[in-house]
Amino acid sequence: MNAPIRPWTLIGTIDDIPAQGARCVKMGGMTIAVFRTADDRVFALEDKCPHKHGPLSQGIVHDGCVTCPLHNWVISLETGTAQGADEGRTETFPIRLEGRAIYLSLPR
Repeated sequence: MNAPIRPWTLIGTIDDIPAQGARCVKMGGMTIAVFRTADDRVFALEDKCPHKHGPLSQGIVHDGCVTCPLHNWVISLETGTAQGADEGRTETFPIRLEGRAIYLSLPR
């Protein structure tokens, strides 16, 4: 059985995001943080730490993770899951790169 097709939205280019940094996009009533790693991988997570809802976009990007600026929780950019002894998860969203263009897909 095929999964439902999600629409892709152009949100900018990889050059809009500093290496090991993030930019935010508003999609509906949600803020999504789009992260770029040192090796140019791109990930999208809801801009909300699962702990106290800190702004992940303001955290430090490292080793495929982001550290929340409020209480130092480390969140996997790939899965949105808290690392180490911490428990919780933030929502992730599919990203597609076409050349340097970044496309984001949201659930219907």
